[in-house]
Amino acid sequence: MIENKKRIHMLDEIRGFAIICMIFHHAFLDVGDVLGLSWGYNVFDALCVVQPFFWAAFIIISGMCSRLSRNSIRRGIIVFACGMLITLVTVVIMPLLGFEGTEIYFGILHCLGVCMIITGILMPVFKKIDYRLGAVISLVLFLFLYGIEGGKLCFGLVSLPDSIYQYNFLAPLGFHNNSFYSADYFPVIPWIFMFFFGCFIGKLAADEKLPDTMYKKHSKLFGFVGRNSLWFYIAHQPVIYAVMLLITALIM
Repeated sequence: MIENKKRIHMLDEIRGFAIICMIFHHAFLDVGDVLGLSWGYNVFDALCVVQPFFWAAFIIISGMCSRLSRNSIRRGIIVFACGMLITLVTVVIMPLLGFEGTEIYFGILHCLGVCMIITGILMPVFKKIDYRLGAVISLVLFLFLYGIEGGKLCFGLVSLPDSIYQYNFLAPLGFHNNSFYSADYFPVIPWIFMFFFGCFIGKLAADEKLPDTMYKKHSKLFGFVGRNSLWFYIAHQPVIYAVMLLITALIM
């Protein structure tokens, strides 16, 4: 973070809350996958309704923090490398241990890493744009492109040609055929525009013009998790799997 800036504790806390909710959500999927209990899948599916709100909060806050970062490009490279590590584990190691369907080819860390790198490159341009205009344009583009993975734009009013969905090498951008699968999938389009939205409103954070309550501490737990969100994300699945396997061993 940029030196001599007041820490915005509420951003840490919101991000920490989002991470904890994500871990809680994923745990039910593992109840089904590891313990073989079907009710885990039912709870997981039911909670998917609110999942996009936590995605959006996490990505917006990451965008805001890119405005406060000394080197967004370096952070992006580190985050993307962590994403590739998860790909290695889920694609190569997990199947060897008997876990199928856990492959992550382009998940949230891959997406955030790319967004950070691109934002870092474009930051000199972004700083010349009125943050309110940039935020509105970014949000409109996100909403317009939200259905791109399914071949639709503008809430289904515009259809894209099937030809651009024939190959999977464009999956990081949101274009892939029916054979593509990633247990965690966040294509750069449209999510980069949600990240840009966070970057533009992050000017308020950079100028220390956010409401006073955002600079105060409200929860030590959420704040701690938020400050260490990358490591909690990387560790949460191995820990959950270990707990589930231990439960299975005790039951058997």
